Amino acid sequence: MEARDNGDGLTSAALSAHLNLLQTQPGFVGAELLVSPAQPGLLLIASRWACPAPQLALPAGAKSWVFEVQESRGAVSGEWEGRGGR
Repeated sequence: MEARDNGDGLTSAALSAHLNLLQTQPGFVGAELLVSPAQPGLLLIASRWACPAPQLALPAGAKSWVFEVQESRGAVSGEWEGRGGR
């Protein structure tokens, strides 16, 4: 999911609330709210599912796409926590 924040924090709050909704859904494995200093105002949610992602209403102004993992390297989210990760 992608959304743009105009600096008032409302978009960030809406995406944070959406993360809370995601974790209540069957098949939810994990998700992160991502930001980049190189892209001010751009917020992304990356989520992983043990089954097809559910069709949920999006926060106002957000866009979403479904991607399927073709290949993977390294730790899955959460595996590195407690081993020097932030």
